[in-house]
Amino acid sequence: MIRASFYQNEDQKFESFLILGHADSGPYGQDLVCAAVSAVSIGTINNLEKLTEDTPLVVLDEENGGHLGCRFDKAVSHDTALLLENLYWTLKDIQDSYPKNIEVQIQKNKIDFN
Repeated sequence: MIRASFYQNEDQKFESFLILGHADSGPYGQDLVCAAVSAVSIGTINNLEKLTEDTPLVVLDEENGGHLGCRFDKAVSHDTALLLENLYWTLKDIQDSYPKNIEVQIQKNKIDFN
C-alpha cells in the first residue's frame, strides 16, 4: 500500500509531503495506481520548480521507488501551498477509487525525512 502523508502549518497551508510504499495493484510496469501517484507527485515537484520561487528539498529512492518526499527550509508561498494542496486532493481522489492501494492523511507533526 502507498501511504502519503502531508503536513499543514498553523495557517493550514500545506508545507511538505512524504509518499512511501507500493500500490501492488498490478504487475510491475502495469500498476495503474502506482503510475498515477508517480505522475501527479513528480509533476507537482517539477511544477514547484517551474512555477514558484520556492526551492523544494526532495528525497527519493530512484533505484527501488516507493519513496518520495518534498519539504522547504523556509515559509512557503501561496502558490507552493496551492500546488501541494492540489496534490493532496488529487491523491485523495485516487484513494477514493483505490482504497486498498493508497492511504492519504494529514499528520500533526512536521515530516521528518530521516
